[in-house]
Amino acid sequence: MASYRNGRGPAKVDRVQPASSANLRASSSFKSKSSNVRRSGSGVGVRDSDDSVSGRVRVAVRLRPQNAEEMVADADFADCVELQPEFKRLKLRKNNWDSDTYEFDEVLTESASQKRVYEVVAKPVVESVLDGYNGTVMAYGQTGTGKTFTLGRLGDEDTSARGIMVRAMEDILSNISRDSDSVMISYLQLYMETIQDLLNPINDNISIVEDPKTGDVSVPAAMLVDIRTHHDFMELLRLGEAHRVAANTKLNTESSRSHAILMVHVKRSVTDMESEIPSDNYHSLHMSKSSKPPIIRKGKLVVVDLAGSERVHKSGSEGHTLEEAKSINLSLSALGKCINALAENSPHVPVRDSKLTRLLKDSFGGTARTSLIVTVGPSPRHRAETASTILFGQRAMKVENMLKIKEEFDYKSMCKRLETQIDKLIAENERQQKAFEDEIERTAIEAQQRISEAEINYTEALEREKMKCQMDYMESIKKLEEKWMNNHSKYGTNGFINGNHGGEGNDLANEDVRELKIKLQKEMTLRKQAEEEIQHLKNSQLHPTEAGVNADVIKLQSLLDEETRQKQKLEEEVLLLQSRLSQLAFGSGQPRNSQLDNQSNGERTSIANLHEHVGLQKILSLLESEDPNVRLHAVKVVANLAAEDTNQERIVEAGGLTSLLALLRSRSFDETICRIAAGAIANLAMNEANQELIMAQDGISLLAMTAADAEDPQTLRMVAGAIANLCGNDKLQTRLRSEGGIKALLGMVRSRHPDVLSQVARGVANFAKCESRTSSKGNKNNRSLLIEDGALPWIVQNANNEASIIRRHIELALCHLAQHEVNAKDMVSGGALWELVRISRDCSREDIRALARRTLTSSQTFSSELRRLRVEI
Repeated sequence: MASYRNGRGPAKVDRVQPASSANLRASSSFKSKSSNVRRSGSGVGVRDSDDSVSGRVRVAVRLRPQNAEEMVADADFADCVELQPEFKRLKLRKNNWDSDTYEFDEVLTESASQKRVYEVVAKPVVESVLDGYNGTVMAYGQTGTGKTFTLGRLGDEDTSARGIMVRAMEDILSNISRDSDSVMISYLQLYMETIQDLLNPINDNISIVEDPKTGDVSVPAAMLVDIRTHHDFMELLRLGEAHRVAANTKLNTESSRSHAILMVHVKRSVTDMESEIPSDNYHSLHMSKSSKPPIIRKGKLVVVDLAGSERVHKSGSEGHTLEEAKSINLSLSALGKCINALAENSPHVPVRDSKLTRLLKDSFGGTARTSLIVTVGPSPRHRAETASTILFGQRAMKVENMLKIKEEFDYKSMCKRLETQIDKLIAENERQQKAFEDEIERTAIEAQQRISEAEINYTEALEREKMKCQMDYMESIKKLEEKWMNNHSKYGTNGFINGNHGGEGNDLANEDVRELKIKLQKEMTLRKQAEEEIQHLKNSQLHPTEAGVNADVIKLQSLLDEETRQKQKLEEEVLLLQSRLSQLAFGSGQPRNSQLDNQSNGERTSIANLHEHVGLQKILSLLESEDPNVRLHAVKVVANLAAEDTNQERIVEAGGLTSLLALLRSRSFDETICRIAAGAIANLAMNEANQELIMAQDGISLLAMTAADAEDPQTLRMVAGAIANLCGNDKLQTRLRSEGGIKALLGMVRSRHPDVLSQVARGVANFAKCESRTSSKGNKNNRSLLIEDGALPWIVQNANNEASIIRRHIELALCHLAQHEVNAKDMVSGGALWELVRISRDCSREDIRALARRTLTSSQTFSSELRRLRVEI
């Protein structure tokens, strides 16, 4: 590579062009500016929307070495440019005696390596992009001065010749995580004032879209490619370069005829900021980490390889090439006007004069960190073009940008993490529940076996003692009988022995009788002692075993209590995580400031937009999945969509109502799925057209069967809410009753749960109101269907319920029933009259009190009964 060519004649005068102090001061470090992040009240480091950092456009100048043609043509002339890199100055020779001196942020000689050019010009911008800022690197200069070499050189033959594009992507890929971060690129060219996609040549007329709120400019129609490896990026660059328009001119054999724009979108997850959050204790720190969503920083790097400016008489352009040159010069001229207006703080900047200036709106005077490299050649023949390029760079140094970091909460990943934790806790809970049940069953079987063995041992011991006692008793009786027989044969019947007189014999007999009595008494004593010993033996054998059993029972009871406490703890933790998931979900993709303003609607908005990304038909098809977990999550999504009025028509048209009713019809009776499906049907039943569809598809019968099978109060509340909505339709009264809707509604009062009772009361009030409306029109003359189905006793019983919402619905139902004269006798006999009197006096709502008084005074039956009872209204 050629060495310095500083000219052959001494410079007579060195005149520095006047410039403001802003042009000469060095730009501040990116690191110190980027770290200026304020903490929000929530404890997470987030930059506010108005927290911006001033940053001047940095400009570097690079001198191209002489080419072979210039070495011959300019051999007798001094170079028009002299560089002083140690002072960051450039001298532009006017002649051999006079020159102008300009100062830049960096001055790069013709021997500067591609690595040094990248580190000086582009690396600070790339680091800022990784920190969440927007950044721009742009090359400007005459055609043939090395702009494409500086930016887009691939370095296939010589790796040291790699340009800024390749080196920037190497740095970006080495500083991101492949698991949590993403890099996406688009590659465009602006050719003849038309934006074309270099990665998809068919897309040759892309429009520019500007956000009316933020003013951000984007090209949404351009192809975005996810970059995983550096090899993928190199292949895309080769594809783009192959589609870029180039031509052969006198000044450059491969002159770019379009402006090339590489856009790199970097999304990074911030994981280290949580450790900086102050905490009073470990618990609060743990809760902060678990409840706060991670932060995503989004930066965009724009690398712009401008087509070179050229003079037609020098480049020799003609025909279509001439038209291309005109378009290039017009867009560069529009860019120059914008730079002049920004440098002079003009109130109007003509950014709409060209598509190039619209694309670069954020780079000059916007929020991006911008580095500009101007490339010049040494040839004195092109001094005018070199001077124009240098003045362009000087004016660009006066432009100030207000840098803004772009951060947002990553609710999507937080929701995914919380769902994973919930799934793990549920699985752990199920495993512990299974182990708990197995342990109970094993302990019960073991205890039963021990009790059976003890009973068998006791029975055998008692049987042995009984046999022993019986044998001893029989032996004693036998001995006594033998002795009695011996005495009988010895003394005879007359009381003589061997001819002796009976007096002596009587004495001996009496002595024998006494002896026998004594022995019999001893025998009875021995028998009693044996029985006592048997009882003692029984107690001595039973008590230790019972003590052992009692000890085992106490031990098992303590184990059961411990398992119960662990189960309750796990259930509480699962409920806590579920509540956090429903409160913080992820409206992912929302900026932090708008999310804080719309935090209460974030989850519903995120789920409501889900069908636009996945497709409503896909979501509904998951309701038929074999996997219960998939079916559960799908019905949750449909239920959340059904909560919005704008989604209900699309759900019904897509067959969502039929699918929800099919879940109830399947009778597999997963309580959770039935509860959520019933809630979704209740939301759809708020629309009158949907009510008729529900009835047409046998919906009331399915809801009635679900109510009969369910025991969970929340499931019953959802079913009761759906039936209550159907009760408000005048056209469905008779059919609703004939298909068991009223009986199903009243049957759910068995739950006694306040939420269920409030829905039942609402349904009764709706039904009574519709009957009253039909009766006032003269279309109904029979008794109320509610009274015929036995609802009146329950209505009277709950007319003064402690829950205000239940009481209010019941009071309205009584007033509406009383407006129809044919119901009056039943209401009097059922005790409803006294409740109406109480409502007319004590009800907290004036409109209900007035309705009750008007009903009592207008009804002949009620009026006569009140007169009979001497009650005044």
